[in-house]
Amino acid sequence: MQLNYYNTNFKQQTFPIQIICENVSNAPNIGSLFRTCDAFGVKKLVFCGSDIPLGRKMTKTSRATEKIVNYEVRESSLELIKTLKSEGYTVISLEITTNSQALHDFKIVNNSPIALVVGDENFGVSEEVLKLSHHIIHIDMFGHNSSMNVVQATSIALYEITKQLSIK
Repeated sequence: MQLNYYNTNFKQQTFPIQIICENVSNAPNIGSLFRTCDAFGVKKLVFCGSDIPLGRKMTKTSRATEKIVNYEVRESSLELIKTLKSEGYTVISLEITTNSQALHDFKIVNNSPIALVVGDENFGVSEEVLKLSHHIIHIDMFGHNSSMNVVQATSIALYEITKQLSIK
């Protein structure tokens, strides 16, 4: 028998994770990020940028999770990340760089809350934010492409991060 929301026994849990979306502006991706954050028990979802579409196209994909997930919209990701760092957050950017670490090798070593930064669908996480990050992680890929959709990448990273946090 296939299970659904009413007959599963998943333990509801909220993790000390904020997802910081830097200039993510595709409405279906935004809706899917709401669903992903709900599924992984993320504390807060923050969209940074000037044109964040939170209308009908987004809600079509979010399936009402925008009513459940704690979120906000901010103009500047830089100011938010500086504030979170001063509050003791570990800032982790999800991006492929010359000094990024593979997600499967990354280990969470302290109990500080986490700010996971994901970037724009076309340009990724900005250099300025990468410089402020404590860690830069990437997902190893084995095909011809060097990137994947922001929602799928966020889901993969959250799976690993929440798995590690669940063990502690």
